[in-house]
Parts: sequence; C-alpha cells; structure tokens
Amino acid sequence: MPAIVENKLSTDFYLRNVTTVAKDLLGKIIVHVHNDNILSAKIVEVEAYQGETDEASHSYGGISERNKVMFDTGGKLYVYLIYGIYFCANVVTGNAGQGDAVLIRAVEPIDGIDLMFNNRKRKTRKNNLSKQKLTNGPAKFCEAFNIGKEHNGLSLNGNKVFLLNNKTIEDKKIKTTTRIGISKSKELKWRFYIKDNIFVSHK
Repeated sequence: MPAIVENKLSTDFYLRNVTTVAKDLLGKIIVHVHNDNILSAKIVEVEAYQGETDEASHSYGGISERNKVMFDTGGKLYVYLIYGIYFCANVVTGNAGQGDAVLIRAVEPIDGIDLMFNNRKRKTRKNNLSKQKLTNGPAKFCEAFNIGKEHNGLSLNGNKVFLLNNKTIEDKKIKTTTRIGISKSKELKWRFYIKDNIFVSHK
C-alpha cells in the first residue's frame, strides 16, 4: 500500500477546468481499498459536466441536497443514484462553488478482477459476464467497484478510494464526442475516451 499511495494524484490535479481534468483522467488508475482487497482499473471513458452553463449538469441552477458535493473543492467523489437502483461516480473538479464534475463512464480492470465479477453477479444476477463488459458503463463500474451512497463526498486524497498518476494519454489517442443519454446541452462535445479501447461503453 505505501508504494501505491506515494503515486497518488495531488489536490492540484483536480483544481482545474473540468474539461481539462476530464481528458487528463484518461489513463489514470482508480483504486478502491475494500475489506483488505484492492480493486484497481484504468479510466478509459469520461464525461465532463459544468455547473454554470451546462443544462445537463446536476448542478445547473444551483445547490441542492442532492448535488451539494459538486460544489465542494475539487478532489471529492460525487456519487448519485439513477433509476432508483444504480449508482454513478464522478470526480469533483475546480474551486468550491463551481459545481463541476467528471463522470467516470468506463474503466479497464487491473487488480481484483475476480472480486469485480462477484460484485457484478451478486447485484445483476448475470452469470455470463465477459471481462470486456465488466466495467464498460458508469453503473457497471460502480457495481464492480462496490461504490455506493456511502462514498458520496469521499475525499480522493484519502486511502479508501483514490487515483494514481499514470502516463498521460496523447491527444491523438483521445476521441471527443457529444455525451450520452442526455436531453439538454446535447451539442457540447464533453465526452472523451481512449481510441480503440475495448472497455469503452460506446464508440
């Protein structure tokens, strides 16, 4: 563990423009230390959400009980529930009061893959999961990583859930598109993913 923690991303990484952080999150390693087990994966797909002008963002229109973590200083985890059963995890960015965050849409599993399979099977009742489909979606990632409501507001500077530095992905290897499954601000090309990565949710 000490060697891992030494490579943790600094607070300054998160205190930048949301789209800049979103692109720079690609290739970084997210780690969840859970019951003495280590789950880790490379981030391969993200979406940026900006509070002030982005109508698709939960923080658009101001602070609420649901979105208040988005208005904290960057470097926290914002976790919310969708369809009443699935969780999605976001990395809060920027300064306090901005309401910006980056949705983790898909990751490439590294450590703890067997446990990820068990977590997914237990919650989805699917017994025919492939490694490629294990974490290729925001809710799938949270299920596999056992991330839920209790992680909302968690500091990424701690030793529970955190991100590790890794080689920055070159711009030529990053695909930029509009975001998925939204009805407002659909024109914004704030979805980024690593080209040709098989763990991306949608090409």
